[in-house]
Amino acid sequence: MLEGKTVLLCVSGSIAAYKIAYLASALKKLKANVHVLMTKNAVNFINPITFETLTGNKCLVDTFDRNFEFSVEHVSLAKQADVVLVAPASANVIAKLAHGLADDMLTTTVLACTCKKIISPAMNTRMFENPITQDNLATCRKYGMEVIDPADGYLACGDTGAGKMPEPEVLLQYILKEIQYEKDLKGKKILVTAGPTREALDPVRYITNHSTGKMGYAIAKTAAFRGADVTLVTGPVELAPPMFVQVVPVVSAKEMFDAVTSRSEGMDAVIKAAAVADYRPKFVNSEKTKKKDGDLSIELERTDDILKWLGDHKKPGQFLCGFSMETEHMLENSRAKLKKKNLDMIVANNLKVEGAGFGTDTNVVTLIREGQEEELPKLSKEEVAVRILDTIFG
Repeated sequence: MLEGKTVLLCVSGSIAAYKIAYLASALKKLKANVHVLMTKNAVNFINPITFETLTGNKCLVDTFDRNFEFSVEHVSLAKQADVVLVAPASANVIAKLAHGLADDMLTTTVLACTCKKIISPAMNTRMFENPITQDNLATCRKYGMEVIDPADGYLACGDTGAGKMPEPEVLLQYILKEIQYEKDLKGKKILVTAGPTREALDPVRYITNHSTGKMGYAIAKTAAFRGADVTLVTGPVELAPPMFVQVVPVVSAKEMFDAVTSRSEGMDAVIKAAAVADYRPKFVNSEKTKKKDGDLSIELERTDDILKWLGDHKKPGQFLCGFSMETEHMLENSRAKLKKKNLDMIVANNLKVEGAGFGTDTNVVTLIREGQEEELPKLSKEEVAVRILDTIFG
């Protein structure tokens, strides 16, 4: 995933330094080339040997270390780096970075880097909230550095509040956003729907389907990582909301319809990956349903057709993509939906095919456009998301 990419991890003196070992390991598993720089204070919290073991590269601390190949080491690393993460970033290191001070290996190298720099503050709440620290962070932002907001929580000093460094997975997402993909969708606005909807029968029961939202979430995340401005309208799922995406939670088909129709204008593409419940109860336990004693009798009516509305109101230059999940006659049924709903593309799959359908981490789809069809092999849902976005914006 990150093969050929170089990540520079800069660790300053904080108890949170141990978390960077987990991050370094995760990056290596993604095949990144990982280098770690440490301040002299940082080695009091974690041994450089830990990072050397995890990354396979020498962990640099001393600016004047003579035990390396002949090169100006801080310049050499700065030229290699695709992204720099300073984490944990102490108040002292933040102050140096804000004002261009370079008195150790870490600050000297960061100052020489021209790639994106990300800072994750970690310190006592009072230190973080100090106006001087806040001014220094504002200065870092002014110079193009991205600052990750610290989490609130119990700190090592015993205080509770802002200043806690986020977990390694959060830091990893910031790195992936920066270097996993080219920013070829920058400036594009994309609306994605995902997950199921629920139609209440009574205060306890509802009609729904087996959609987990994984495909729609993969599309939203991948589009955001490629630079797009993404809005995700999502039904109830058990997935963590993707970072860097505007998330609009809904429950019913009507709520999803309203959320999509009110936001579709101005979108370059609308991708409906949600599996909306097709019916909602019209009458429940009424005379019109001829209720039997003890039975719950229901009369159903179709929910609003989101894709049909989008097709009828498609804006010039807007790309509409729907999904078609079938159990038989997949191509014929999908081609009919493409035409009937005035779509630009429909992503078709068959629930009976191994590796496709609800709840899986893979999918087997056919991309159908007017006069064109592309059958994809079994791929991860993120890989399918890439292919869908390539086709839309290619």
